[in-house]
Amino acid sequence: MEQISTLNTQLKPFLQLFGGNSYLQAVVIIICGYLLARIFNWSLTSIICRLTHRSQTTLDDRFIKLIRGPVFYSILIIAASIATNLALEGKAEAIVISLLITTTVIIWSIFILRLTRLLLRAASQTHERFTVVSSQTLPLFENLAILIIIAIAIYFIFNAWNIDMTAWLASAGIIGIAIGFASKDTLANLFSGVFILADTPYKIGDYIVLDSGERGEVTHIGIRSTRILTRDDVEVTIPNAIMGNTKIINESGGPYTKYRIRLKVGVAYGSDIDLVKSTLMKVAQENAEVCEQPEPRVRFRNFGDSSLAFELLSWVNEPGLRGRVLDELNSDVYRRFQENNIEIPYAQQDIYIKSWPAEKPD
Repeated sequence: MEQISTLNTQLKPFLQLFGGNSYLQAVVIIICGYLLARIFNWSLTSIICRLTHRSQTTLDDRFIKLIRGPVFYSILIIAASIATNLALEGKAEAIVISLLITTTVIIWSIFILRLTRLLLRAASQTHERFTVVSSQTLPLFENLAILIIIAIAIYFIFNAWNIDMTAWLASAGIIGIAIGFASKDTLANLFSGVFILADTPYKIGDYIVLDSGERGEVTHIGIRSTRILTRDDVEVTIPNAIMGNTKIINESGGPYTKYRIRLKVGVAYGSDIDLVKSTLMKVAQENAEVCEQPEPRVRFRNFGDSSLAFELLSWVNEPGLRGRVLDELNSDVYRRFQENNIEIPYAQQDIYIKSWPAEKPD
């Protein structure tokens, strides 16, 4: 109100040109405000838009398109407020000013909501810069923005009508505490989901192993839970609060998604170890799914109770190939050992009978 009165005082010399009729002066102010709003709208369209078209992104163009309406109506509302101060007095003026402030708050709240949605969606498409905002967390941030903006808008609207917010804030605090206690597990899953999406210990398509032993491919990372698909085509859903507080082995993590396969085999004592090594290497090199880099290798591990322990180490392009490639390698190793007369010992026990029990007489 004081700012509007100050503007009226500054505009008084101009308004005196139209006589002392306050209603005529109010009409002049509204007409001037409309013309100013149209001029500003034209300048945005013809000048600023031409400059933004030269940029490589469309974000600035969409921003200009969004802000045209709020600025246009804000200029009209300012003109209407000045006119109201000239033409009305007392309670009528206060009601009209409160209505104009409420309209302004609603217009700019809608603008901020649209702008926030635009920025969040743009951020979700640039994963290298904004890891927290992704396609999975986008609904969460949009809903939070809506709640915050609406709460602030309600506060300013209540303030425009001189409504005391103390009792409302106290009630909202009590209700918030009650809801927090009632939904603590849901909130724990919610925040854990946000942290998982921000920290990215795993992503969709990774093969992970849980503490409880489940192994599978991550198919969905949601706000409340994570889903993995096991090799038996069984979907396992784990709450994010558990995923955020347990040890997870990410077989697809590291510098690349390649996975090492370990094939352990024992050969009989007296076998030619050079022949064993060359046979195992040849099996790995001839398999199409085994990576050339890192190259396969064979290790003579230890002297066992009844065999010499060897291990064939090779790599595949992704953890999902582990079972099939291991089956192929086992089959090929067994065939090659038979062809080269390499014996694979098996556990056996020799029983020595010290004496037979004496036969009972008939």
